[in-house]
Amino acid sequence: MKIGFTIGKFAPLHKGHQYLIEKGLREMDKFYVIVYETNVTKIPLEKRASWIKKIYPNVNLIYAKNPPSQYGLDEESVKIQIDYLKELVKGTDVTHFYNSEPYGKFVARDLKVQEVQVDRKREKYPISATSIRGNIKENQCYIEKIVYDDLKNIKK
Repeated sequence: MKIGFTIGKFAPLHKGHQYLIEKGLREMDKFYVIVYETNVTKIPLEKRASWIKKIYPNVNLIYAKNPPSQYGLDEESVKIQIDYLKELVKGTDVTHFYNSEPYGKFVARDLKVQEVQVDRKREKYPISATSIRGNIKENQCYIEKIVYDDLKNIKK
């Protein structure tokens, strides 16, 4: 059985995220999306996860609450993040990690799963959540209506 997963803040969920999730759903027997708690947005974890579940009811959600604050690609930061991630996926028997980030190789290596890179150069969807947060109206073509409606109603 092929079991894939991806991780992210999804702050907000956008077409690039959706492209990755859809690829995972097509290729895997089971697919998990791990949604991280974050302070980059006031949109609660539960709301961000609900967007994913509404659009992709077959996705299995995992809530990443109180994640480590230390990030980076140095070995110490990677170990801290991977140890946290190992706890989140314990018992899921994941076999593939879907991502578009440089840290993907570390996750795959340390969890002993196959890495699946998806549009790392952002050619299909040239957008980032940071750009969307910077100008929601200008970038609304990259987000679903339910996401846009929620973003309009939340103050930065």
